[in-house]
Amino acid sequence: MCVGLSCKVVNVKGDVAIVDATGAKRTVSAALLDDLMPGDYVMVHAGAAIAKITDDDTDETDRLMEDLLDE
Repeated sequence: MCVGLSCKVVNVKGDVAIVDATGAKRTVSAALLDDLMPGDYVMVHAGAAIAKITDDDTDETDRLMEDLLDE
């Protein structure tokens, strides 16, 4: 199973982004996404931001992960 992590973009410089993953700051590749800006939400997999998502998507992803961990 592949799992992506929803993160908030803190900073972008070229093809690299700093993201906040529930309090942990990580450096990820932003090469796959155009017009990425601080404040955007992204899905991160294998060290790369693979898709922009909405805040609602982030909330849903967090709830699903909590449900999986509770089982």
